[in-house]
Amino acid sequence: MKAVVAVKRVIDHNVKIHVKADQTSVVYDNVKMSMNPFDENALEEAVQLKEAGKIKSVIAVTIGPDKAEDVLRTALAMGADKAVLIKTTIPTNIINIESLTVAKSLKKFIEIESPDLVFLGKQAIDNESFETGQMLAALLGWGHGLAVSALELKDDRTIEIARETEQGLEFLSLKLPCVITTDLRLNEPRYASLPNIMKARSKPLDVITPTDLMEEYEPRLDIIKVEPPPPRTTNGAAFISLDKAVEKIKQARS
Repeated sequence: MKAVVAVKRVIDHNVKIHVKADQTSVVYDNVKMSMNPFDENALEEAVQLKEAGKIKSVIAVTIGPDKAEDVLRTALAMGADKAVLIKTTIPTNIINIESLTVAKSLKKFIEIESPDLVFLGKQAIDNESFETGQMLAALLGWGHGLAVSALELKDDRTIEIARETEQGLEFLSLKLPCVITTDLRLNEPRYASLPNIMKARSKPLDVITPTDLMEEYEPRLDIIKVEPPPPRTTNGAAFISLDKAVEKIKQARS
């Protein structure tokens, strides 16, 4: 049994985002980049299934320029067996690769690799689209576990999942092959050890191009302008006692 994990290179979640002066994009120069946090959970779950003997191999794949190799090295250090870069000529601002384009490319790649399970993070923290996994499952015609917070792979080629909804926990059973998009609650991603990081540096990476997958990365959308969110305003007030709070509410309503 084989699993493919799609990972994305994004600005590290601890970095404060700045918008370029011309408002065409955010600043990427000399900014720390890392694996999308939700994708770390996806990779961790696949590696845990491999360590439990449920999966034989884990393939990490990402789409981006040469610099995107760093997240694949991280994936290898965390336990992936193989890493594949779908190399593009799009600049560092990889947000320009739209969700549907990513899903179509991953579909072609998955048809080549023929995995039993495909893992993705439920969303990327740069564009927050929350749609690539759904698009991929629809293109493949596979079942889809959305925002999964717990899962168990059964011997009869079914996977039981739990996902949090506004009404509470929802439990589903899916037949393999299927697509799983992971929530942060699913697990705690491991830190890659220094020996594994050193080993990952020397491991080979497979490089393919969108042309190899019969795909073109022409954007369908134009970014008109990028603006930072407006500063937060302080509308709250502290009250020492409940009586004063109630009195303030009454005054506001009168």
